[in-house]
Amino acid sequence: MGHNLVMADSYAVTAVLKACVLQRALERAREVHGLVLKSGLCLDRSIALKLIELYGKCGVLEDAWKVFGKMPERDVVACTVMMGSFFDCGRVEEAIGVFNEMRTRDTVCWTAVIDGLVRNGEFNRGLEMFREMQVKGVEPNEVTFVCVLSACAQLGALELGRWIRAYMRKCGVEVNRFVAGALINMYSRCGDIDEALSLFDGVRMKDVSTYNSMIGGLALHGKSIEAVELFREMLEERIRPNGITFVGVLNACSHGGLVDLGCEIFHSMETVHGVEQEVEHYGCMVDILGRVGRLEEAFDFIGRMGIEADDKMLCSLLSACKIHRNIEIGEKAAKLLSEHSRIDSGSFIMLSNFYASLGRWNYAADVREKMEKGGIIKEPGCSSIEVNNAIHEFLSGDLRHPERKRIYKKLEELNYLTKLEGYSPATEVALHDIDDKKKELALAVHSERLAICYGLISIEAYTTLRIGKNLRICDDCHAMIKLVAKITRRKIVVRDRNRFHHFENGECSCKDYW
Repeated sequence: MGHNLVMADSYAVTAVLKACVLQRALERAREVHGLVLKSGLCLDRSIALKLIELYGKCGVLEDAWKVFGKMPERDVVACTVMMGSFFDCGRVEEAIGVFNEMRTRDTVCWTAVIDGLVRNGEFNRGLEMFREMQVKGVEPNEVTFVCVLSACAQLGALELGRWIRAYMRKCGVEVNRFVAGALINMYSRCGDIDEALSLFDGVRMKDVSTYNSMIGGLALHGKSIEAVELFREMLEERIRPNGITFVGVLNACSHGGLVDLGCEIFHSMETVHGVEQEVEHYGCMVDILGRVGRLEEAFDFIGRMGIEADDKMLCSLLSACKIHRNIEIGEKAAKLLSEHSRIDSGSFIMLSNFYASLGRWNYAADVREKMEKGGIIKEPGCSSIEVNNAIHEFLSGDLRHPERKRIYKKLEELNYLTKLEGYSPATEVALHDIDDKKKELALAVHSERLAICYGLISIEAYTTLRIGKNLRICDDCHAMIKLVAKITRRKIVVRDRNRFHHFENGECSCKDYW
């Protein structure tokens, strides 16, 4: 247009800026912004909105804020776009600041703030904002409900999720494929896989996202065969799988020890289905091989991948080496992990725990020191339980809860009863350079035990307890909870970082394979 001396109008400029947003083409966008300033179109509202979005998506929030500040009328749409830019960059408080300054707020605006909070891990704040939205009399739409259900899924708030489903019916929200996927995901992640399956069966027109939600849910609950069968049903229905589908079905193979089937599905991705294999899929394969003890094969697989292994993949291999006590491969994996450029707190802890499990306390201390120097904070073990529509969280050895006296009294009672059933603390899993007595005391107050004790004194007898934990459940707690379920005649469902464990009658659904 420029070469042909055709003056661009606001429609053309907005279209070009939209292309820049999709491509994250910051420098090209700056050129367009310069032309806008020269042509006198800078006051056009649609162009300003697109520039705010562009700079926000590219992480240049200072420039986004300048454009926002120069808008003559900062209405609800402009504020929502600016707020979304802050949320995209993880700057939650600035986003909330924009929200608080808004004079009028519509459904889209409320939904944007709830979505932003949930995307940034502020699940409770997202739910609080939803409650405030209701108090203000603003009617939610299906997107609002999907965001809120996502928060419930992450928190394990099953009763709240059920209430939201009832509220959706009251609001006349149709359970389409979009909403159904969110509901299936919520029920699955909150521990009620039967309700998720019932809902899935009731969806008439299923798409790839509906199947992905259900396959992923079945994998989380260790229902590996069912997940693979659903994957085959999906193919028979001629619904084309995507990358998320294969992450779900490969995880199912991993949790069920289905090595050959997992390998077959992995190799079919590109050759049969035309889906490119990405680092998540390679990570699933390393996990599949590592869990069954084929550690040399897993290590060689990493070397042949053709892409760089991420820290999660190396942690998976290191964990398998720790379980199968393969020091040689473990040290190789540990070396690769310690040299990795992008390593988070969980990876550092896995590395430290591996050395501690070998009794190499100096190596473990070096890793912890490296964490401290890098300003990396260990994620504390935290467990939660929903009681009367409220989420109660516990840390290891927590003394903050108002019912702490009753909780610890129940814990003492369970310690006594489980020892009568043959329980003996597995002090080898307490990876600290302290004596066995102190290790035993440290294990006794793990967060999941406190959450279970609170559930036992607060929730009606013989009903299911549902516990969420942000880290992997340790071997000692796993052994004890099996006995607690037997003694109390309760079903106890624990969701840890990797999967669900359904404890009942002294057994666990994972068959001690996790």
